[in-house]
Amino acid sequence: MTAADLAPLIAEGDRRALARAITLVESRRADHREAALALLADLARLKRQALRIGLSGTPGVGKSTFIESFGLMLTAEGLRVAVLAVDPSSARSGGSILGDKTRMERLSREPLAFIRPSPSQTHLGGVARRTREAVALCEAAGFDIILIETVGVGQSETVVAQLCDLFLLLLAPAGGDELQGVKRGIMEMADLILVNKADGDLKPAAMRTVADYSGALHLLRRRPQDPEGFPKALPVSALADEGLAGAWAEMQALLEWRRANGHSDRRRAEQARHWFEEEVRQGLLAVLTR
Repeated sequence: MTAADLAPLIAEGDRRALARAITLVESRRADHREAALALLADLARLKRQALRIGLSGTPGVGKSTFIESFGLMLTAEGLRVAVLAVDPSSARSGGSILGDKTRMERLSREPLAFIRPSPSQTHLGGVARRTREAVALCEAAGFDIILIETVGVGQSETVVAQLCDLFLLLLAPAGGDELQGVKRGIMEMADLILVNKADGDLKPAAMRTVADYSGALHLLRRRPQDPEGFPKALPVSALADEGLAGAWAEMQALLEWRRANGHSDRRRAEQARHWFEEEVRQGLLAVLTR
């Protein structure tokens, strides 16, 4: 099947064709790269857009469980959800864990969902160089929401934040000096801080963590793209499906405010410019290293 054959299938929402197209954009072969760029240019004429939500958090915080529970809640509302789960690659072997799909078994069986683990190719702290193109392909396939999970190491959060309309930081209940483990720069990028595992014996610790981060967020300078009260910290339990609907309502309220004030359009324009500049940079680098 050629790239030209893939375009109409992707436009119809064919998940198998979408998976093949993402494999194509991830390839380093020159002929694949040429075909991928032609496919992206063809699909760009559709001018479809999805809500892009980035998610970061340290390993073990429950990102996959949260994404599955949150994704199932969204598909229950009739929304089509794509998950781009960016796994860490080995700098030595170039390999990738690619385990997120197996950890989201229920969501992977959902007809309205698409899950794609993506090798990071050791690029910029764990985020795949071609994630932007995978996002564009998912939008062309008609998905309403794209969830982009990063491994939460190094500068990967910055790259994901530049791709997304919303950036979520998922944390576990903590206390005392543990709160110092979250860098201020990451907190400043987050639109919502979600303290997961707010259930059972951990619920009191989770509520204290929410209070601590709420206080810390009030000390940060208010960003022009935020209404009063944002960013904020909220408790959630992905395991018990608690707090997810409330978090989704907060996201929608924030997005509505940004759309009404022109911030959403400006952000998309900035993303397009950044994508273009990155492609020029990578193209020049490829020429210089031949």
